Amino acid sequence: MTSVFDLAPGTPVVPVVVIEDAADAVPLARALVAGGLPLIEVTLRTPAALDAVRAIAAEVPEAVVGAGTVVSAAGVADAVGAGARFLVSPGWTGRLLGAMRESGVPFLPGVSTASEVVALLEQGVDAMKFFPAEAAGGVPYLRSLAGPLPLARFCPTGGVSLASAPAYLTLPNVGCVGGTWMLPPDALAARDWGRVETLAREAAGLR
Repeated sequence: MTSVFDLAPGTPVVPVVVIEDAADAVPLARALVAGGLPLIEVTLRTPAALDAVRAIAAEVPEAVVGAGTVVSAAGVADAVGAGARFLVSPGWTGRLLGAMRESGVPFLPGVSTASEVVALLEQGVDAMKFFPAEAAGGVPYLRSLAGPLPLARFCPTGGVSLASAPAYLTLPNVGCVGGTWMLPPDALAARDWGRVETLAREAAGLR
């Protein structure tokens, strides 16, 4: 199966989006794509999330929209049914992992310990979300994992910022980072898509 890291090669940052109003989904996605960030994770944290995924999938073909905060087999089915092209979970269980495998789309199960990484490698999964990145040890922790577990590749998410992202991106076991800094709440509240595009372009230039 194609890895999430191969969906938009060279893209350093995945915007992690929380959408309260589905009407904002398309202009927000267009701003991110225009800024050079086509891989967009819409978190399933709000009632509008699935409608947002559906709208982006239908109206912004340049975007590669995925669903984040996937925590159940039902969530997997709902997300893929809405048009999600990849899935991201904060953690994983055997049942959730099985549902993500059966979905047919690339996925990033969440890990925060070496044991979880080893367990996924045993299952043939080498692409993972490292979460919560900063709280779980950040750059030093991932650097330490690269030696004994070189096959695992990560998308660190959780507390990653414009300032800290470059250090993550230099690591050999990091394919991209996830973040929200290009989506400041005041810009979203004002529907200032031009500012979002500018911040996205800055993030896209990190690699």
